[in-house]
Amino acid sequence: MAAVAEEFGFYLDYHHSRKARGGKKRVVWEDSKGNSHILDYVIEDGGSEIVQGRPRAFIEIAWRRYTKHSKNKAQEIEGAVMPLAETYQDSHPFLGVVLAGEFTEPSLEQFKSNRFNLIYCSYDTMLQAFASEGLDVSSEEGTSDEALQRKVDAFERLRTSQRERIAVQIREILSEQFEAFFDTLRRSLKRRVECVFVLPLYGVQCRFDTVREASQFISNHESSTTPLEFMKYELNVRYSNGDEIRGVFHDKEDALNFLNQQAFV
Repeated sequence: MAAVAEEFGFYLDYHHSRKARGGKKRVVWEDSKGNSHILDYVIEDGGSEIVQGRPRAFIEIAWRRYTKHSKNKAQEIEGAVMPLAETYQDSHPFLGVVLAGEFTEPSLEQFKSNRFNLIYCSYDTMLQAFASEGLDVSSEEGTSDEALQRKVDAFERLRTSQRERIAVQIREILSEQFEAFFDTLRRSLKRRVECVFVLPLYGVQCRFDTVREASQFISNHESSTTPLEFMKYELNVRYSNGDEIRGVFHDKEDALNFLNQQAFV
């Protein structure tokens, strides 16, 4: 992710001490309702160690050993990311999640239905990758703390080159998932405004209590004789990657602010 962010000149935020948040380590963003959400990774446009930029991607990671916990974790991640996706919908941020371990098919489909891009490394794939360097990282509910500690100690004794080979093994096994994930991320980060449709609406709003009354009005309506007054702007911004962002504004300044934001995302 760091390489992709650098490729587009963006800033990758992660768990570390950052001046932009007063030296605090946790990655925390606030939604439109004032609620704070702790995140794993955020790619920012215009961000730096001292300035918080505009979010272009929210990417979460999670591990679960047993499927009985997977649904709760999926809901936890969505509870953190979806309010922020709504808050920053004008930026149409990329939503990504990298999962490992045991997750049920319904929990995976839940992510996809909420437009999350997904990499899922199953428990068996993890075992296979670590076994390539002679490590047995399997565990069950009855595995003792002592046995788990021995596995941790064995991993910590691995050389850096061995750890890198495990990572390469995982990426090779899941090559299609990694390729799709990062292709979509790149398309999202490099998107540019393709065109903007502006529809100024004029007219007099008429309210009716029944469909019949509304139908009668339309049947008898003569548009050329109706006095017109400005009502609102409807804006539709279309991007090079197929994204569309729509906005409805009654105030000219609000419409201009919306368009100015799109110029940078």
